[in-house]
Amino acid sequence: MPAYHSSLQASATIGNMALLPINTKFKGPAPPGDGSNDIVSEALYFFKANVFFKSYEIKSPADRVLIYLTLYVSECLKKLQRCQSKNDGKKEMQTLAVANFSLPGDSGFPLNAMYQKPGSKAEADSMRSYLTQLRQELGQRLVDSVFDPQTDKPSKWWMCFVKRKFMDKSLSAPGQ
Repeated sequence: MPAYHSSLQASATIGNMALLPINTKFKGPAPPGDGSNDIVSEALYFFKANVFFKSYEIKSPADRVLIYLTLYVSECLKKLQRCQSKNDGKKEMQTLAVANFSLPGDSGFPLNAMYQKPGSKAEADSMRSYLTQLRQELGQRLVDSVFDPQTDKPSKWWMCFVKRKFMDKSLSAPGQ
């Protein structure tokens, strides 16, 4: 069975990643969404199926964004397993979203073979801003999905994926 790919088409790119519209209130370079499914929705929807794949064929620039967000969901779940309530989860996700992270071309970026290094300082700043915007929106939506409204505890149906590694990669350094 093949992995799920993004159905979105981009009119612009940053490096070789698609610059896609996002339904968000967070500031950044992404165009505003129209209320339909966006890349964050796709990443959350496809996560549970795609996380089992050890390899992933990139068919479009949007797939590179989907790969990054899938890896980021894994990082978020690691943080959320320690949270006791939805409010704790939201705070943890906001902190993680704005924390310093590696860009393609940096030595700490796990997927340098698949991603193009930003061509200039301005492009690197734009890419960092775009990824931060994606991370903020995904973190907030993930908290809404993971925490049960009745018990205010994380769902075991999300937490069972904490130890899974998509493509045997992780956005965080070993031991974190």
